Amino acid sequence: MRSLRVAHLYPRDLNVYGDLGNVITLAKRLEWRGYRAEVLPVEPGRSFDFGGIDLVFGGGGQNSGQLACASDLLRYRDELCKMSAAGVPMLLICGSYQLFGREFIDLAGRRVPGLGIFRAGTTANRERMIGNIVIDSPFGQLVGFENHSGRTVLEAGQDALGTVRQGFGNNGGTGDEGAVSGNTIGTYLHGPVLPKNPALADHLLRCALRRRYGIDELEPLDDELAVRAARVATDRPQGRKIVLRPRRRRLHRLAAVVRGL
Repeated sequence: MRSLRVAHLYPRDLNVYGDLGNVITLAKRLEWRGYRAEVLPVEPGRSFDFGGIDLVFGGGGQNSGQLACASDLLRYRDELCKMSAAGVPMLLICGSYQLFGREFIDLAGRRVPGLGIFRAGTTANRERMIGNIVIDSPFGQLVGFENHSGRTVLEAGQDALGTVRQGFGNNGGTGDEGAVSGNTIGTYLHGPVLPKNPALADHLLRCALRRRYGIDELEPLDDELAVRAARVATDRPQGRKIVLRPRRRRLHRLAAVVRGL
């Protein structure tokens, strides 16, 4: 049976909001077409051979987990940059998306270098942008759920994944969402995004199968349920912004409540 090798970046640290569902979706949509997915985890502190990898996926994580993975990811910067330039399809969600930009600046002002595949930078903010999101993209309308405090700004010449119709997108101000560099896609869309948007999943698979086997056409699948669910998602309530208070202040308030019991 023909197969594709999928590198899953730091699955234990970068897996919030059901992002593992994206890998499951890729594997199932391959299986339904008679292919097999070999999913290989990339773990902190362990060596990993990206030779022969057909597709790369990275999810989102808590800030602590993201920062812990950042320095480890830099070990593979040259290799991943070459793979991206060669057209290996990659999907990076939220925290992974940020790490594939030039840098991430945390709340303390510390600069965390990224891979630089996307010409973009992200700055942490105490105000989180949370809610349902709908964007227009080259793959049609995409729906998902966003929950991020980072504000990502694209540099001139960097293509976005799409234009925001509902929600916040990269930073809540410029109207763009995500970034695209060749076959490398970054986005803040959770949900998880691929089962909600099968056209995007099939784009990644088509790119991988074309590079590995010269296959350009995919057997159609019945995605009627996903299409109907996407229509419902476009009518859901708008998102909101939530201000994050410093942890110490929250603990002080909790202590005051406990003392009052």
